[in-house]
Amino acid sequence: MLYKVPLLLSPQPEGGFTVTSPLLPELITEGDTVEEALENVRDALAAVVEAYEELGRALPTNMRVADTENSLWLETVVTAP
Repeated sequence: MLYKVPLLLSPQPEGGFTVTSPLLPELITEGDTVEEALENVRDALAAVVEAYEELGRALPTNMRVADTENSLWLETVVTAP
């Protein structure tokens, strides 16, 4: 299943980033770099999805990507060297 998940990357004073989602308050992860933080989102999202399933809760319907046969709009963070 594909999900559109809005993310907030917050720089930390000691370095690195904390990642949260306004739609999923249970999703919290971090990383030393933007790339690492975004990589960790996949594991954090999997844990949240599993927890929701165990509790019988549905994810917000606006997060689910229903049509994967057509083009999908995606915004992401890319760092240049």
